Amino acid sequence: MCGIVGYVGSQQAAPILLDGLSKLEYRGYDSAGLAVRNGTEETEVIKAKGRLKVLFEKTNGGAAVPGTCGIGHTRWATHGEPSENNAHPHMSDDGNVVAVHNGIIENYAVLKEKLQAKGYIFKSSTDTEVLVQLIEYMKVTNQVSLLTAVQLALGEVIGAYAIAILDKEHPDEIIAARKSSPLVVGIGENEFFLA
Repeated sequence: MCGIVGYVGSQQAAPILLDGLSKLEYRGYDSAGLAVRNGTEETEVIKAKGRLKVLFEKTNGGAAVPGTCGIGHTRWATHGEPSENNAHPHMSDDGNVVAVHNGIIENYAVLKEKLQAKGYIFKSSTDTEVLVQLIEYMKVTNQVSLLTAVQLALGEVIGAYAIAILDKEHPDEIIAARKSSPLVVGIGENEFFLA
């Protein structure tokens, strides 16, 4: 099963995300990844095939990925083979939108075909990349906020999901949504958690 964690606050996000993902290891997974924002710098995405230990080593326990806002994911392959390329998080073509997703998008093939006809190029075999590209398409085409773009995109999605999304234009925010998949928000003192 997939697992999602998210953090936004004043602490370094990556170690918190790795700790959260480690608490979900009992669920079974084949890859893991993180996306971390450090202010207005580009979102850093790190993925690893295999156990969380590999991601932990690639990020030096999170120390190599500075930033106070991020999302993490452990993946159980439903679309595409277990690989670093198919691991979450997935990023839009323009690099502005990054997402992790639990669940299954039943109409992903139809949506992917429509997006390919509009020039979108896919790097993975996942339904999640289709979702992130659809969100970016809605945002750019309709010139709307990320929140509105997510709402529009999810209006076209058939299936179950829990998602967490980062956007370049809002470096200290995470947009989250769920339908038929669990997602909890934790509120701390000037910090927020997702799982």
